[in-house]
Amino acid sequence: MTHHNHPAEPQRQTTHPFSRLGLHHLRPAAAELILLGDLTGRYATGSYSRLGSDGRTVAVRPDRAGAAEHGHRVTAAIACHVARAGGSIEELARLLLHPDHEGGRHARHIAGRTGQARALDYIRRVWASASAVVAGTLVLDSRHDAYEVLAALRDRIETTPWRGERGRTALRVLRAHLNFAEAAGGPLHHASERQTAEEAGISRTTLRVVYETVLKPEGWLRRLRVGHGREGSTWYLDHGSASGHRGCASLSRFWTTQHPPDMALEEWTSPETGMTADVDSTVIARLMGHDAFAHRSLGSSALVIIGALNVRPAQTVSDLVGAASVSRATAYRTLRRLADHGLVQHDGETWTLAPHAVEGFGNGSRDAATEPDTRPAQGWDGIAQCYGTAGIAVRRRTLHASERLTRRRWTGSRNTAAKPR
Repeated sequence: MTHHNHPAEPQRQTTHPFSRLGLHHLRPAAAELILLGDLTGRYATGSYSRLGSDGRTVAVRPDRAGAAEHGHRVTAAIACHVARAGGSIEELARLLLHPDHEGGRHARHIAGRTGQARALDYIRRVWASASAVVAGTLVLDSRHDAYEVLAALRDRIETTPWRGERGRTALRVLRAHLNFAEAAGGPLHHASERQTAEEAGISRTTLRVVYETVLKPEGWLRRLRVGHGREGSTWYLDHGSASGHRGCASLSRFWTTQHPPDMALEEWTSPETGMTADVDSTVIARLMGHDAFAHRSLGSSALVIIGALNVRPAQTVSDLVGAASVSRATAYRTLRRLADHGLVQHDGETWTLAPHAVEGFGNGSRDAATEPDTRPAQGWDGIAQCYGTAGIAVRRRTLHASERLTRRRWTGSRNTAAKPR
């Protein structure tokens, strides 16, 4: 009996599909994207439409332009996978130009239309961008790694001095993004302006100012993709640049430092020395959506002082100047206001929170002789009523909902008018 040997068959079963390219460590999702292309349509979202010049309307891209954008996104994703696996630009080019790899269709289309040299130039540009992105991001191999990164981010946020009204508003916005990141399970998350503004308890106008003047320039947030329609923007939450935090590089809860004044944020005119900033951002996240902490009510200064006293009770005004990153005048003014509602109490020069202050209930232990017309707070809603800010959050949500509905109707009418009869 004659036996026919087929040496090619077992070799095809045991050899890794990318072994000849030297990429043994590509993840299954990367291999599937290279071999089969974008089967789930993940990279098609937003490829066939774009935001109009007015920043509000959505325009449909021509089919050819949409397909090119879709193909470019797939190519960029493959380049990032190869860069993370320790590959090279030569290996990326071989993967993309291989005739059996659906993920390289866009690069092969460029080669067929304009020549091999143009395609290689395009691949070099994509590789340069992917290498820069991979070098500036942290790969999270497990959920535990993601939790560690977010915990480090929270500690960095809580020990960074957020001075002035704009800085304290930036803290609220950043804590809102941290909430979204914790829900998403990592620094990469999705959030719209409406969601963030409602979570932080501020207006969208204020939100945009804080984005452009504080959080994005200082490296705390990166917008990877602008959202439109029902899609929120894609954000990456980072630790911030060490040089951009107004002298707060290498912060730790156990270090002390001197913070210079910031005239642009209307802070004190002479430097004040205090302990490193240290607030409980979890408490701030719980409270910042209440109407009691709106701009014309207790405000953001009360948030950071409550957050500082919740971390470490019995602090003097000098301690709070450093821990809450407020000026001495702001600390005295805010403490007096909180004391009027029975939310804080002092023993000599030290201040502490009332037993149920975080719930908005005062204990009545303030010096009533100084302010006879005030009384202990009976919840955050009562404080908002006192300052005339009750209902601001509801009105903000209603406004956002009406704006969204109006934009949707206008976009729908434009799309209908653009269709051929």
